[in-house]
Amino acid sequence: MGYAIAEAARQAGAEVTLISGASLADPKGMTVVHVTSAQEMHDAVMQRFATCDAVIKAAAVADYRPEHTASRKIKKSDGPMTLTMVRNPDILKALGEHKKDQLLVGFAAETDHLEDNAKKKLNSKHLDMLVANHASDGFASETNKVTFYFADGRKQAFERMQKQQVARHICNALAGLFEMSVSK
Repeated sequence: MGYAIAEAARQAGAEVTLISGASLADPKGMTVVHVTSAQEMHDAVMQRFATCDAVIKAAAVADYRPEHTASRKIKKSDGPMTLTMVRNPDILKALGEHKKDQLLVGFAAETDHLEDNAKKKLNSKHLDMLVANHASDGFASETNKVTFYFADGRKQAFERMQKQQVARHICNALAGLFEMSVSK
């Protein structure tokens, strides 16, 4: 979804920086920053945040990581192995805590209580807009069925559509938020 949004934003005339894992080919016409961990993504995003007008945080970064990593193979031994997990930095929360005039868009894939959880995330992370979907709707699919929730209380639901169309709707909604912020 992130690559589709980056392309839609570029086509709309935005100067785009895409921060991503190295899973897909680099899109043309934008700056691409590759990261390999949640911490690297956090650092790359936070380093650039002060100079941007908006962040659309579409990456589904893992909430946890192993406390310790091994640089080589772990030999099998008798008994169980325990893997201790620690929290990754919450990138969206950090952005919300540091935002000044930037617009911030987040995503939520929920398994239940979609609207309640979406509104909680919108408010707790200080977002201007949240794109929400049921977890079963968007993963490993070319389509998605989303609902936009806005900080001013508005809600906009869409029927299932191609992800490129969802991306254009996100960019159009963001443009509307820019217009509203300029007219204040």
